[in-house]
Amino acid sequence: MSVSNIPASQSGLPWWKEPTKDQWQAYIAAWLGWTLDAFDFTIFLLIMVPISQEFGVPITAVAIVFTLTLWMRLVGATAAGWLGDRMGRKTPLMISILWYSICNFIAGFSPTFTFLLIFRTLLGIGMGAEWPAGAALAMESWPTRSRGFMSGILQGSWGLGFALSALAYGFLFEHIGWRGLLWIGILPALAVVWIRFYVKEPEVWAENKRQQIEKKTEVKLPLFVIFRRQYLFNTLTACAWMAAAFCVYYSIWALFSTYLQKELSWTPLMVATPLFWANIVVFAGSAMWGGVADKWGRRPAIIVPCILAIFVTPLYLWTQDPTMIILGFILQGVFGGSIYGQNPSYLCERFPTEVRATASGFVYHQGAIWGGLVAPVLSYFAVEMKMGFALPMMVSTTVFLVLVIIAVALGPETKGKHLTADLEVKAAD
Repeated sequence: MSVSNIPASQSGLPWWKEPTKDQWQAYIAAWLGWTLDAFDFTIFLLIMVPISQEFGVPITAVAIVFTLTLWMRLVGATAAGWLGDRMGRKTPLMISILWYSICNFIAGFSPTFTFLLIFRTLLGIGMGAEWPAGAALAMESWPTRSRGFMSGILQGSWGLGFALSALAYGFLFEHIGWRGLLWIGILPALAVVWIRFYVKEPEVWAENKRQQIEKKTEVKLPLFVIFRRQYLFNTLTACAWMAAAFCVYYSIWALFSTYLQKELSWTPLMVATPLFWANIVVFAGSAMWGGVADKWGRRPAIIVPCILAIFVTPLYLWTQDPTMIILGFILQGVFGGSIYGQNPSYLCERFPTEVRATASGFVYHQGAIWGGLVAPVLSYFAVEMKMGFALPMMVSTTVFLVLVIIAVALGPETKGKHLTADLEVKAAD
């Protein structure tokens, strides 16, 4: 894959006019899939307490449902990555959206806790499948010079989905309950119709696939390729980065609403306030750091907000004052909540076209395995060890932020990398 610094004045157009209609439609498809994925997943974080009360199970048991959902993301990501590299980015994206929408809807009818556990766990497969297909579709389709910024917009839109779930919880929970909030999760399935008729495969992937077929060099097992000697250090440092980043995310977000509900007795609307505004800020912050990524590089756009987030963490967890909690948590959205904006661009740029969807999907979602341990472990310290939620959340957030900084510093800088259709994966040694 060649590296080239494409000047901003390349076409004499502002960056937003450079993409074609097809490129915009591909990007919007990935954006829709990711934003609505966020809504279906994060709504569960807000209804863990009422679910535990209805089924008479401890909050730690409900947290395990969340963990299993995250773990199954790796299954979906690996499968969708393989399909994406073999068949194209579009089909697995549509399948994934349908999958997670239907599973969330069925979970709303759960007669028992076990039924809920099964369908929320299955939902994780669709969640995992969406990211590699959507990220590869968007990043391969988008022009180089603004890829970091649009990566921030794409990944940061998880915050928009979370903000929507916070709004739904704050205004609808008392009227439709936790089941109704899950039923709303069927709506993302409508996006599939638009994707089916208006989205095309990226030219980079299509040409690369044509060359593979023509030269009889098709990569049949892309997951094995990224563990070859020439890619191994890159793969391992990327895995470490993603594992630590997932642990940061769920240290900040997974149990925050539970903490406010159980320990501080906040009402649904009070809980929704910091979650909504912090996630709006996550979207804006991810876009801002995306601009930094296009100017300074992918690594500074991740490392700098990580450093600042370490100092912000105690501001909202070492106090019980509602104003300080809200303001501190919103500020965290700019820093700790916005370190993920380069996930699509940085991961896609680190791997060849032949294995890009598989590689980025596996690396990203193996992190979910580690992130999935955060909620039950922190719940154990908070409830069983009687430490409360604030201290475990603060320690975990800080430790994993440091690990993100180290892992990213060890990785390559990919700013300005031009994604091409060139064949790069050679026959196994």
